[in-house]
Amino acid sequence: MRFLFLRPVAPNERFGLGPFFKIEPLGLEYIAAALKRDGHEARIYDLRFVKGGERGIVKLLQREAPDVVGIASAHTLDTNEALALARVVKHWNRSVFTLIGGHAASVFPEPFTSGSGIECVDAVCCEDGERVVPELARALAAKRPLRDVAGLIAREHGAAGGEFVTGPCSDERVTLDEVPLPARDALVTGHDGYLCVQRRPVYLVEATRGCPYRCSFCTIWQHVDRSFRCRNVATVVDDLASVGSNVFFADDLFGHPEAYSEELAGALNRWGIKKDWFLLQTRTDLVAKHPALMEKWRPLAKQVDIFFGFESPTDAGLAGVQKDSSVAEVEEAIAVCRRIGIGITGNFICDPAWDEDDFRRLWDFLGKHKLDHVGFTVLTPLPGTDYFDDVRAQIRDPDWSHYDMHHLLWEPRLGRRRFFELFAETWRRTALNARGARSLWSYVKQVRPRDIPFVLRVLKQSRRLFDPEAYLAETFPPGPSIPLPQSALARAAGDGR
Repeated sequence: MRFLFLRPVAPNERFGLGPFFKIEPLGLEYIAAALKRDGHEARIYDLRFVKGGERGIVKLLQREAPDVVGIASAHTLDTNEALALARVVKHWNRSVFTLIGGHAASVFPEPFTSGSGIECVDAVCCEDGERVVPELARALAAKRPLRDVAGLIAREHGAAGGEFVTGPCSDERVTLDEVPLPARDALVTGHDGYLCVQRRPVYLVEATRGCPYRCSFCTIWQHVDRSFRCRNVATVVDDLASVGSNVFFADDLFGHPEAYSEELAGALNRWGIKKDWFLLQTRTDLVAKHPALMEKWRPLAKQVDIFFGFESPTDAGLAGVQKDSSVAEVEEAIAVCRRIGIGITGNFICDPAWDEDDFRRLWDFLGKHKLDHVGFTVLTPLPGTDYFDDVRAQIRDPDWSHYDMHHLLWEPRLGRRRFFELFAETWRRTALNARGARSLWSYVKQVRPRDIPFVLRVLKQSRRLFDPEAYLAETFPPGPSIPLPQSALARAAGDGR
């Protein structure tokens, strides 16, 4: 069978750090590898690098002539664009099977199985795609009932229509050693456009999957029941040896478990695999408790940066989002990184329930620790979390593209204008040379001449972060609360699955 996978254009890169950060569609590359192993054809297009809009997509469809089109909806804000792509496919050829997948669709398939989704979506992958999609291919080829495919919600008769039916849950999760190395050669649009600020190209590598913690705002642990899986160390070494010099580890909790991470660091050292840059993401308490592990990783790249979810400058704020860590551990992690020579990038969450004193406490923390490589987001109830279920009735903005963690979804305690004035001020105090702390030259001198126009363009675009009026222009209109609609399928299931 011929599979065509599409990564949509992000619908909202006007706020936050989206313009600075584009990564390869690793999940699609894994699925393509699993399909190729079974003898299928699989090609991937990242539509951020395809010109021509809808006309360009139709030409792509005509050229590839797929049997199945898979569309990634990795984030909630991708929902509208994923549905729009599915409509384009069906308008071009109703007989093509449309499959929606990606993390956001897996944890919250409701928008794709109700409303306009009923017209253009044939199935939603709700478990690890490396197993579900090859099994779907076997069912389609043998004309077996799609209701028997584990981890899939599908129209009873596939592309021919019918009601949505829900397949069983898998008895156990995919072990990462079942998953072949990603088929990066299936990515037709190439890797040169993937970047993190001035570094390009950036490659995405996964050693572990899952998270055993329970942060209230996060969908990951709830989707995987706090499970955690590790890939064979030798396989990860092979993957790292095959990619370029700038690597972002996709692991949600890098360094866990400690013994596994030590083994991987030792193997990379023995094989002499070193890179120019590693970007890791992990928890502050893990780094605070295991500084020796970070010391083992530091020599493996010329520069190592860690992205932390700082979340809050107070213990009460950390407890409020079930972070299960303390400010003391945040401060110790900062100290460990500075002592070892690891770069620190982090994010704080600004709660709509905050008052002015809460913002000042954040500013005091930033000033005390001189943190200027930081970002700030608005606490957002992501579908697929208990938090979303708890506050769903008060959400007043039904636009999925506004789930970018820079929009308000209901009226904040301070009122929208004052909240965004303080939110923008928080950005101004720390980021992107707002007060002359880092000159424009500090960015430009780190990039190749060919990339200077891009960096200048992105830095100019980022000025919206500092403008309260930019946020207010996109805030939902005043009026009574209108709860988000719920599909019949979700109501019947009782859990959105």
